[in-house]
Amino acid sequence: MSFSNFICTTCGIQYEASEEPPLFCPICNDDRQYIGPGGQTWTILSQINRQYKNIIERIEPDVFAIYTTPPFGINQRAHLIRTPGGNILWDCITNLDPSTIEIIQKLGGIKAIAVSHPHYFSTIIEWAHAFDASIYIHSNDSEWLGRRGDSIILWEGISQQLWEGIKLICCGGHFPGASVLYLPRGKGSVFSGDTIQVAPNLNTVSFMYSYPNMIPLPEKAILQIRDSLKDLEYESVFGAFGLYIRENAKKAVSFSIDRYLKILKGY
Repeated sequence: MSFSNFICTTCGIQYEASEEPPLFCPICNDDRQYIGPGGQTWTILSQINRQYKNIIERIEPDVFAIYTTPPFGINQRAHLIRTPGGNILWDCITNLDPSTIEIIQKLGGIKAIAVSHPHYFSTIIEWAHAFDASIYIHSNDSEWLGRRGDSIILWEGISQQLWEGIKLICCGGHFPGASVLYLPRGKGSVFSGDTIQVAPNLNTVSFMYSYPNMIPLPEKAILQIRDSLKDLEYESVFGAFGLYIRENAKKAVSFSIDRYLKILKGY
């Protein structure tokens, strides 16, 4: 009898080992995501390793974007943040192969993996085992975990301190535990996943309950996001898809929130 950790091809999330694939992916069988018109399909990590490779790109001093080519799943980017106290992997991608492990080890490895929301849970247990890393996930989103393990730390409340002033902040909105990572280095940076989605113009952002199904968030959720960020000082926002606001990001987020609220109210 052979068991595999099956991976949903639509979202890239890996599930507990089983003899047969699950009937459906709970993450995709939800209004925030979708099961493709061809129906539910599955793969495993070894097959992904053969068909895809990862790019590791330096985008800032001590910040590297990690993404897969050709695109797989949701096609988000992970970000490796190097710090004196240890490296952080912000969000995660599904493909993990020997080349990726070797390069990241040369960059100092990974001390902690922090994930913004369930759509990016991907193969977090594989990454944690490869680098002996802890995984930080907000407890509000624990029901969506495809795999569980001792590496996972379920944090609660509004914020979770890591080290050197780096912290995770629960904004809610996209998911109840949807979070961002705050890096106080320099003028400050927010790594937002798509809790805060950077727009293609690179000077505004937006917020959605579901991006693929184009379902907006209500006013209450936007106000919660606004309140969770109001005390942060930051110059840049790093989104999940290679879109970054490099300057005046706090002003851009504030403008975008006000604009969103006005549209909701019919102005």
